[in-house]
Amino acid sequence: MRVGFLYTRLRVEEKYLLEELSRRPDVEVVPINDGDLFFDIAHPPLKMDVLFERSVSYSRGLYISRIYAAHGVPVVNTPEVAERCGDKYVTSQILVQAGIPTPRVLMAFSEEAALAACEAVGYPCVLKPVVGSWGRLLAKVNDRSSAEAFIEHKATLGGVHHQIFYIQEYIEKPGRDIRAFVVGDDTIGAIYRHSENWITNTARGGQATNCPVTPELAEICAKVAHAMGRGLLAIDLFETPKGLTVNEVNHTMEFRNSIATTGVNIPARMVDYVLAQVRSDKETA
Repeated sequence: MRVGFLYTRLRVEEKYLLEELSRRPDVEVVPINDGDLFFDIAHPPLKMDVLFERSVSYSRGLYISRIYAAHGVPVVNTPEVAERCGDKYVTSQILVQAGIPTPRVLMAFSEEAALAACEAVGYPCVLKPVVGSWGRLLAKVNDRSSAEAFIEHKATLGGVHHQIFYIQEYIEKPGRDIRAFVVGDDTIGAIYRHSENWITNTARGGQATNCPVTPELAEICAKVAHAMGRGLLAIDLFETPKGLTVNEVNHTMEFRNSIATTGVNIPARMVDYVLAQVRSDKETA
């Protein structure tokens, strides 16, 4: 079995996944750096049985996945799942339509409308880029003057995505949030991410401890996975007095701080799923 391994750079997670793939009999890994090659969309790319997409770049990963999928190569995660997770508006819209609890979101497309949206949702509120990760360019806006400053700064940055304003209701957290790891429909483990900062990402200094996978957590994660199209997902959730609410869904999850914390061999479960997609594709062919 030839497994294409698409990456931008070999982070700790990619090294763990490649190590796990190397342990599997009859698996040949074809490394593909997303910046090294060009692709003729009219002809099949490098021959392989499945593409394992691990690009840091959302746009590179999405378009290369689309090229392979167009030629009948199974991709994990699929380009459809990547698009649903990689654009925060798309994620939020899917969650709302599926009836899954999620913070209120307002969209605006001018500075004046964005300021009015902040006033409508109330302070504090959160402004986010529609595409981005690691908690970059997030802002907790506490009042009108800080909203004016941030919106003006964002507009000055230019670029297509900075002309789109995603304004989210702020959820008061108990000093932590939850990241759950989902493979297919199965929530294989979860962590609490603790921080004195309102941004709890471990990439930004948040500390991880084990979070039990309760029936409530497993149920809401299964609903999210179904709505997003299933795959290898990391779901970020908040605890509220009314129960769990879903903040974001990630399709190229980081897990280096979560293997020992959860006691789950996350890369092994991910590789199992990727290889299973090849067998499933051959059975249905």
